Amino acid sequence: MMQRFFLAVLLVASGVLAAGCTTNAATGKLQVNALSRSEEIALGTRSMAELTQSYGGPVSSTPLQSYVANIGRELASHTEADYPDLPWEFTFLDSGVINAFALPGGKVFISRGLAERMTTEAQLAGVLGHEIGHVTAEHADKHVTRQLILQGLATTVAVVAGTQEDEWIGVGMGVLVSGAGVYSLSFGRDEELEADRLGVRYMTRAGYDPKGQLEVMRILKEASGGGSQPEFLSTHPAPDRRIKQIKQLLADEYAYTQGNAAFGEYRDRFQTRFLAPLSDQPPPADASTAWLMAPHRWCAVCRTKSASGQ
Repeated sequence: MMQRFFLAVLLVASGVLAAGCTTNAATGKLQVNALSRSEEIALGTRSMAELTQSYGGPVSSTPLQSYVANIGRELASHTEADYPDLPWEFTFLDSGVINAFALPGGKVFISRGLAERMTTEAQLAGVLGHEIGHVTAEHADKHVTRQLILQGLATTVAVVAGTQEDEWIGVGMGVLVSGAGVYSLSFGRDEELEADRLGVRYMTRAGYDPKGQLEVMRILKEASGGGSQPEFLSTHPAPDRRIKQIKQLLADEYAYTQGNAAFGEYRDRFQTRFLAPLSDQPPPADASTAWLMAPHRWCAVCRTKSASGQ
């Protein structure tokens, strides 16, 4: 009986793998996704409200929200295949925690705590481009697909039958969102490096100096040396290896952008249209507790890495 059970699970899982095996337009890699495009969008939409509120909600300034969203949409317009047609949404979170993340289907978030440390628009484009890269590479989809298969026969059969959309959404939200309503998906080093490469690609296509991506990594490295670790680093590996990769990209594939007036950092525009108005905003909604969140989540990641020997 047990052998038949595992055989059934294997057969159903194989069906999911065969049905969802495609070549990703952004990465060129063959990948398996159990989620259709409409299901990706549904998962991101269902998770968005809970995550937004857990990070203090959006910054109340409409001009600041529009500033971030306009940059994000411009970057997204330079993505591949049908990705520009996703219902992209870019949320500027009123949180002092240093973080940025993305949900399937084109929902991208960046915190005030991270944006306030920047000095150029190119740096902001670097972070948004990186998170867009996670969406186009469908990294979260891969983790959700893996969890769906690991759920076993009951969930997988329901999914394949197409009769239980809530099965997909429930499992997917469990992968993306912790019980405290906090973004909890941790990507691997290769996924982070890939998202960095895609982010540099998109920001360069949009006319930004990709050096901004390198500067962001240095900001994060500096922040990680303080008394509390950025929450961003609880879901993104330490910057050193990423800095090395970006330096290599700037020296080789994107060398033509350096010192080229066609690729700007837009420092003055960022100062006058973003940082100055942001400084007039009330303190972040979670200003009194932000310092508590980041160390706790960083320590959890440290324990994970230590246990795995990484």
